[in-house]
Amino acid sequence: MSSAKRIRHGLLILLLLALAALALWPERRLVDSAVAAHGNVRDTVEAEGRTRVHDRYRIASPVNGVARRLSREPGESVGTGDILVEIDPLPSSALDPRSRAEAQAGLDSARARERAAAATRDASVDAADQARRDAERLRKLADQGLVPVEQAEQATSLQRQREREAASARFEAAAAAHEAELAAATLQDAGSDGAREPLPLRSPVDGLLLRRYFESEQPIGVGDPLVEVGDPASMEVEVDVLSADAVRMREGMPVELLRWGEDEPLAGSIRRIEPAGFTKVSALGVEEQRVWVRVGIDSPREQWLRLGDAYRVTARFILQRADDVLRVPSSALFRLDGGWAVFRIEAGHARQQVVEAGISGEGWTEIRRGLSAGDTVIVHPERELADDERVKLRE
Repeated sequence: MSSAKRIRHGLLILLLLALAALALWPERRLVDSAVAAHGNVRDTVEAEGRTRVHDRYRIASPVNGVARRLSREPGESVGTGDILVEIDPLPSSALDPRSRAEAQAGLDSARARERAAAATRDASVDAADQARRDAERLRKLADQGLVPVEQAEQATSLQRQREREAASARFEAAAAAHEAELAAATLQDAGSDGAREPLPLRSPVDGLLLRRYFESEQPIGVGDPLVEVGDPASMEVEVDVLSADAVRMREGMPVELLRWGEDEPLAGSIRRIEPAGFTKVSALGVEEQRVWVRVGIDSPREQWLRLGDAYRVTARFILQRADDVLRVPSSALFRLDGGWAVFRIEAGHARQQVVEAGISGEGWTEIRRGLSAGDTVIVHPERELADDERVKLRE
């Protein structure tokens, strides 16, 4: 055989071997990818809640008698001193010494509550004024770069909290003064003979008529609830969350209020975390330990004027946040030897890369070490995917 034929046969064999190798060569695995980039990461918890007017006052009858028909409708505005209910008292017998002593003790107790509420109001107003001055000072220092912006934001949050507390203290003081006034009038009127003038019950505060317990004229007894008034500006949101989530929360943490009727979320903050939990059965029949969390609304009142009492909202608690950090989709991470890793795409191959993960939430995870901005990672990696395996991006 000539050398030319041997060369041709050799080339043919090499070609056949190459075709066989190409046929047996594994195809590139199709994968989905994402690019590591800078952005914000938030660790959040969502739960459903309902609105509640915090500062509310239930007006009860101080005497036996007949309540006249109510003309006011729930939702109407009322001012301090406005007549809410008129009662035609029944003639009362003279009080014996024991009954008079009990009535006098009740009056003394009401006046003591009035003094205590007034002292609390004054202290709360002073605290709110001090918080306002501190917040203004820290905002100026933050503008000059002398203190962190976060410190000024915390001072502003504390200012809002102190202002809410002062408003509630004013409400409680006005209600306590109203109770003392009623107790004094009732004691003075006890034992009067013959026809008695109608007894007007007035609103102790400015606000809204939240509820009426009757509508038409009807007989009533001492202590029967008549109407309920409240300050709509004191609106808060009560949310029951899992106890495991509640232990991660702190008073003052920011909250976003969603699905309340408008697209724009309302800003809020945690006002109080109840110390005791309760058992609740979920829709799946599972018993859960839950805790009530009270959220104050920080957005201007003008934004939520139509939000009423006992309305449904969704609260998103922001437990942690990191701004302008390197992040990747959480679905790109997987467990490896007790830590975290990702598959980085390099030259058409999947390279296993150990990373240090930070905050996770809302579908993103902070990457503190192991990747650089612009690196391409595989999301939802299959279990069968191996290190250095050839991959192809799915179109």
